[in-house]
Amino acid sequence: MADRVFAGAILVIALLYTYIAFTVIKAPFQYDPLGPESWPKLLGIVASLCAIYLIVRPDVERLKADLGTLGRLAVVVVMLLAYGRLFEPLGFLVSTWVFCTAFGIMLGATPLKAFAFGAVTGTVGYFACTRLLELNLPAGLLNHIL
Repeated sequence: MADRVFAGAILVIALLYTYIAFTVIKAPFQYDPLGPESWPKLLGIVASLCAIYLIVRPDVERLKADLGTLGRLAVVVVMLLAYGRLFEPLGFLVSTWVFCTAFGIMLGATPLKAFAFGAVTGTVGYFACTRLLELNLPAGLLNHIL
């Protein structure tokens, strides 16, 4: 029952978001084929469909999370908030590197492997987005190098 209540709340939010995406968001120009107007519309539609699926077919098993698991989830939420806050000042590459390193350690990787994972994820992600997809990502601390 809790799944359906949660999915119903998400559906209301997703429908409001979709309404805003289709009626309010108007970009003066579009610099790529999809443009800035398409992503909010797509996100709203997908979120609505996922919420409807959860209402129709909720999970039948109960969430059996102990206090340690809930604590780790709270830490992940704090990490994501910090990542979002530090994204522009530190830049995509550095903030992603730090986040992925911390997340890897949290998931049980050795510090060296987590550091390598963070380095590869941040670096490959930055250059894939900026060079291949031609997206503008903040360089932050590495502005003079990148």
